[in-house]
Amino acid sequence: MYEILNRIDSPADLKTLSSKELVQLCQEARNYIIEVVPQIGGHFASSLGVTELTVALNYVYNPPEDKLVWDVGHQGYVHKILTGRRDALKTIRRYGGISGFLKRSESEYDVFGAGHASTSISAGLGFAVARDILGQHHHVVSIIGDGAMTGGLAYEALNNAGHKHRNFLVILNDNGMSISPNVGAISKTLSHIVTNPLYNRLREDLWKVGGLVSKSKVQSWMSNLEESLKNLISPGVMFEELGFRYIGPIDGHDVVDLVEILQNIRDNMHGPILLHVLTRKGRGLKPAEDDPVKYHAVKPSAPKKAGADVPRYSNVFADIMLRFAKADPQIAVITAAMTEGTGLVKFREELPDQFFDVGIAEGHGVTFAAGLAAGGLKPVAAIYSTFLQRAYDHAIHDVALQKLPVIFAMDRGGLAGEDGPTHHGCYDLSYFNCIPNMIISAPKDGDELRDLIWTGLQEGKPFAVRYPKESAIAYHPDNPPKKIAVGSWEELRSGDDAVLLAVGSMVWRAEEAAEKLAQNGYQVGVVNCRFVKPMDIGMLDRILTHHQVIVTLEEGSLIGGFGSAVAQHMTDLQIQTAVLYQLGLPDRYIEHGTRQELLHDLGLSPEKIAEFVDQKLQNRLKPTGMMA
Repeated sequence: MYEILNRIDSPADLKTLSSKELVQLCQEARNYIIEVVPQIGGHFASSLGVTELTVALNYVYNPPEDKLVWDVGHQGYVHKILTGRRDALKTIRRYGGISGFLKRSESEYDVFGAGHASTSISAGLGFAVARDILGQHHHVVSIIGDGAMTGGLAYEALNNAGHKHRNFLVILNDNGMSISPNVGAISKTLSHIVTNPLYNRLREDLWKVGGLVSKSKVQSWMSNLEESLKNLISPGVMFEELGFRYIGPIDGHDVVDLVEILQNIRDNMHGPILLHVLTRKGRGLKPAEDDPVKYHAVKPSAPKKAGADVPRYSNVFADIMLRFAKADPQIAVITAAMTEGTGLVKFREELPDQFFDVGIAEGHGVTFAAGLAAGGLKPVAAIYSTFLQRAYDHAIHDVALQKLPVIFAMDRGGLAGEDGPTHHGCYDLSYFNCIPNMIISAPKDGDELRDLIWTGLQEGKPFAVRYPKESAIAYHPDNPPKKIAVGSWEELRSGDDAVLLAVGSMVWRAEEAAEKLAQNGYQVGVVNCRFVKPMDIGMLDRILTHHQVIVTLEEGSLIGGFGSAVAQHMTDLQIQTAVLYQLGLPDRYIEHGTRQELLHDLGLSPEKIAEFVDQKLQNRLKPTGMMA
């Protein structure tokens, strides 16, 4: 079934293949992805679309000596298959298996990690400059998708790379447009001409002849002819102006053609080149071709779990915003190329004038939101916690410093599961906690998410709401919103032996842990600490006065997070009668796996929380109601 693919354990194994075998290899690699990925889940359509390009790159170049720098990693599955991880693909994104993204520690062929978009050109330029300074002679190729080209970092890199004039190839994997027969044919022909060694020698000879015949006339005529042809049939004028030689667009699904063009480029590098390759997401599987958004990532089939009828926080957030925005035309929702991920497809369809997708440009999105707020609107920026890291300066300088009423809806706050360390939202509580004027909150369920967003809209201040990638526990969509006093906490369960101060996703886990501890005779209190900043100082002081054992629970970094703020308050008051324990995410990057697996390993499952508290109480207290 996989006659050629089973013989490929490294890119070196491709070198002996014939053109016919390369075509067969592409089909086998595509079939292998179609067989494996739907069973285990993972990014799907992008890898199907980039199969021929990946095979051609590994055939023409010599990785890992030659540096293939991939962007994001959604398109990296074929790369993994060809670089010794064919069998390991069956473990991708699973606990203990290989990563769904590119990872330097996983393989020498993953020369640069890629989980966030738009980084490959900057990194590739770094490789090229380092090569030249060290006197080395390998090739550097950056592969970037057209979606990632919406990120400003890509253009900063293009601008700098054009100025540096290093030998450096950027491949624009464009799956956002189909191949036009007319323009495509002409561009294909031109690409063969301008990458052909004979043409390049002829061009250099003509320039030399022009230099002999006249100081300027022939060379000027040649330059004008080439520029006119490109302006007439090529969309790459912008790249030319940035200092890149533009080639394309070419068919990204003709592996033989790709090999020929890449070989010509490789052997005739004179400064930075941008090769525009047209591909189709989902190539080879009609449902994925017809709906590449749906098939961008697929999930394995799984048995229905208890409580699965309650939608995820993302969907609850989207429903809340649609209801609020229909009633208030001043509400505007911003997302950064994550309409589907943040659940906002229906919002976009029903309220297009109140919806703004800024592309993969989180920094711009936040400053844009600040401008909307300064202009009198009520912006809500829905951005994954991990991606909001890219807009940190904008949150400080453009929002908080100016006290502008932007609401940050931070999706995937906490562990993002199978997407791993590049996507875990570990740091938002910490990186927002030190920003003056910022209110930080986390709901215990979908109903409280509605009330916190409503509170933020009424409060008129910088306001962050973070929520996890899981069920919203409870949501009653027809209940009217309630304004919550900013900084107030909620006591859910009383107990004299210890108290659990829980944030957001940890609240129901704390309640389950307290119930387990009650079975052992302990009475443990639970507080819903829905505001991380400002804290409910009144309630906290009462807790510190009446409890000897206090445990903070947060699905965020322990450094600078909620527990750190509680500890700081205890230090300020010189509290010595209570002992504080902090449970949260440790000072290390956390690998991929299901949320349940990861939280259990990190001591944040109900069972592990109960076990930890029981251990701390054993030598401190006698269980209530039990004989000594």
